[in-house]
Amino acid sequence: MQGRSSRDSKNSQETRRNSLSGESGFVTLAGMDHLFTPWRYAYVTSVDRVTSCIFCDRAPSPEANRENDGANLVIYRGELCFVMVNAYPYTSGHVMIVPYQHVDRLDLLPPEAATELMTLTQRMETILRRLYRPDGINLGMNIGKAAGAGVAGHIHMHMLPRWIADANFMSVIGETRVMPESLTETARRVGEELARN
Repeated sequence: MQGRSSRDSKNSQETRRNSLSGESGFVTLAGMDHLFTPWRYAYVTSVDRVTSCIFCDRAPSPEANRENDGANLVIYRGELCFVMVNAYPYTSGHVMIVPYQHVDRLDLLPPEAATELMTLTQRMETILRRLYRPDGINLGMNIGKAAGAGVAGHIHMHMLPRWIADANFMSVIGETRVMPESLTETARRVGEELARN
């Protein structure tokens, strides 16, 4: 690498050797950053205790359980999919698009439901950009427990607005996530926009 002295290179090699051997007190890969999310602890520690599907409990079909949509943070119901606010958000505006059909793989979802899921995802991108004016948007689906799915049995698409430097000292050092907006306010704002469009 240009600009590095041989001493820097030796120090780097020594650090790598110590890190890989565990002499530093834990085993890690040199140069690898770690992101800790302690604000998600309540969710992570409770997920294995849940015996039913949180998505099927909240919206098993387009009509079932509508009377509890507010409490369940369900903000939109389509023909084959629904949208809900994430109860354990990374940022304000973190929503999930969920098919009613309980499947654990995207390739098992019927094409009509997959199309509606992507159509709602596009609508949500427009709405999140308008409401939150983010610098970017994270969009993703973790399929399977090994891939990080908290609800591995029922696929769902995460969408969340992101801003440059949105992980500030409170979440990184203070182990506290600062949410400038309550879940009910997120549900109200995003739900109103969905109803308009």
